[in-house]
Amino acid sequence: MATKKKNFESLDSLKNVERVINEVDEAQKDKNRTGVQSAIPEALAGAGGAAVGGAASFAALFFGGSVTGLSAAGITSGLAAAGALIGGGMAAGVFVLAAPVAVLGVGGYAIVRKHNENKLAQERQRLYNLALQKHQAIIEELKKDVNITKDRADYLNRLNILLTQAIKELKSDLEQ
Repeated sequence: MATKKKNFESLDSLKNVERVINEVDEAQKDKNRTGVQSAIPEALAGAGGAAVGGAASFAALFFGGSVTGLSAAGITSGLAAAGALIGGGMAAGVFVLAAPVAVLGVGGYAIVRKHNENKLAQERQRLYNLALQKHQAIIEELKKDVNITKDRADYLNRLNILLTQAIKELKSDLEQ
C-alpha cells in the first residue's frame, strides 16, 4: 500500500504555517489591526475567496562527491591491488574500493534522514498545537467583541480560514 504524500514534507514547507501563526500573534497584540497592516496580505486575500490548500514546494537533498589528484599510475596500481583482494584485477578493485564508500554513504544518509524526519515531526506537532490555540483565541475574540469593525472581523475570519486549513493539513500529516 502506497503512503499518502504529506502536506508538509520539509521544515521549509512549514514556514507558511508559522507566518500565519505570527500574524495571529500580531492581531492579538493590536486589537485595531486589519488586513491592511498584515504581513501576509496575499494569503489573506486568497483566504477571502477560498480555503488555502496544498503545501509549499520542497527541495530534494542529494549527496555526492569525488576524489581527485591521483596520477594514472597510482590509480591503476591501487585498483589492481584492491581487486587482487578478491581474486580480480583493476575492474574488481573499483567495486572493492567503492563498497565501503557506498555502505557508509547510505548509512550516513539514513541517519541524517531519520534525524530530519524526527525534527520535522516535532515541528509539525508544535505548530499544530499553536495553530489550535490561535484558532480558539480568534473564535473567542469574534464571539466576545460586539464593537468589532467589519474590517477587523473580516481580517480575523480570514486568519481563521488559514488556521483551519493549516490545522487540517497538519493533523493529516501527524496521523500518517
